[in-house]
Amino acid sequence: MALDELKSAIPDFAKDLKLNLGSVIGNSELPQQQLWGTVLACAIASRSPIVLRELEPEAKANLSAEAYTAAKSAAAVMAMNNVFYRTRHLLSDPEYGTLRAGLRMNVIGKPGVEKIDFELWSLAVSAINGCGQCLDSHEQVLRKAGVDRETIQEAVKIASVIQAVGVTLESEAVLAE
Repeated sequence: MALDELKSAIPDFAKDLKLNLGSVIGNSELPQQQLWGTVLACAIASRSPIVLRELEPEAKANLSAEAYTAAKSAAAVMAMNNVFYRTRHLLSDPEYGTLRAGLRMNVIGKPGVEKIDFELWSLAVSAINGCGQCLDSHEQVLRKAGVDRETIQEAVKIASVIQAVGVTLESEAVLAE
């Protein structure tokens, strides 16, 4: 199992990450599609080849072809949106917020899976990419759809652990060179 291999690659000084990785994936109460879509989108967003290589096969095995594509789409569109909207938010000139974005984001309206799942994956990727405006937007859509805070926090926990594992393993790979 790739998850076990990934956990065994985590160094002893990051034991908490090893435990948390097993917990947020292995003990998650999210439905399988929400869980593995979040895992895949976050593995992509982590930019860690090690993490993506280890988690993608299991995610693919646990997702329908449509959900697999949608999770990859969430990571892709949020990579763009998080930079764009975070930048607009950080610029001190409020006029940027009034300008038309002019960027294609059709997949958000028609993701090929339940809208809630796509929104959850988009929120998790936005957590990794640090876009407060996108986090607020996706959280509001999820809450209006009846998703509870615990489910949203579960996705954020997955994002945080996957990101931390990616950073740790990539830094260790560089230091080992």
